[in-house]
Amino acid sequence: MAERIHPFCDSRLARIEPDDRLVVLARTIQARDPGTEAELKDSAVNWARFGETCLGQALYRHRSVFRNASEAAVWCHLELSYSRDIVPADAIHELVVKQQPAETQLLRAEILLTTPSAFILPRNWQGSTDRPERQASLEYIEVQSPYLGEYRDIMRKFIGPAAAKLVEANKIGTFRTMETAAVLYRDPALKINWNQIHLCEVNADGFNGFGQEFDAALREVSPDGGFAAVFAGLDRMRMIPRWTFNDPVVEADTAVGREGTAEPRAESGPDRSRGGSA
Repeated sequence: MAERIHPFCDSRLARIEPDDRLVVLARTIQARDPGTEAELKDSAVNWARFGETCLGQALYRHRSVFRNASEAAVWCHLELSYSRDIVPADAIHELVVKQQPAETQLLRAEILLTTPSAFILPRNWQGSTDRPERQASLEYIEVQSPYLGEYRDIMRKFIGPAAAKLVEANKIGTFRTMETAAVLYRDPALKINWNQIHLCEVNADGFNGFGQEFDAALREVSPDGGFAAVFAGLDRMRMIPRWTFNDPVVEADTAVGREGTAEPRAESGPDRSRGGSA
């Protein structure tokens, strides 16, 4: 198992390995009142109330749909609360169990686990405020149950290492893949399902999928070929019912980049042009 590295390490990337795995409480929310976002924002900024195991929170506001295979209505916010080892009981009680304000409609609450070696951040992650042209890409993915283990292996062996090269080169902000461990609540009216969430900060202007960026990086990682070879395996295992672009409202998650294992610096390769998702 890779050694845990302290924040002052020279490596510029953090990679979450099995022994470092984080847990994430995710809430899918529909705000019924314009003032609701301000309340959600205040709550996210005050994340320290959940204790020392909590690493921070982030709140994203829906901007546009990139791809959609579901007739379900589009929700307006996704909230992520990061913790070490276990989600604090106080957080689950306050954010899930406790009756929410009438103007805040909780559509889904779930516990996510970070996918080993495919959860990559700069160790000095400070959010994306210095890159206003970037938006948060959120892929809601449903992997067929028989393929969950194989899917995780592909993410760990190929997609994660390739993404590390792109984060290191600052072509994307972070690359965070998370797997649903348990659904705590789901509104009966929510007619869409997923068991993976992928988060990545990208330049949405002209974005046509991850193929162009990932192809060259995957050719370095995978001896069997680039984007087409690796993603052909993914496409038979999963569907993407929804893929959206979002504005970061709160990114109080800088401590997450100081967790995990130091990722060796990656060398970037030439760009090639293809389309696709990650």
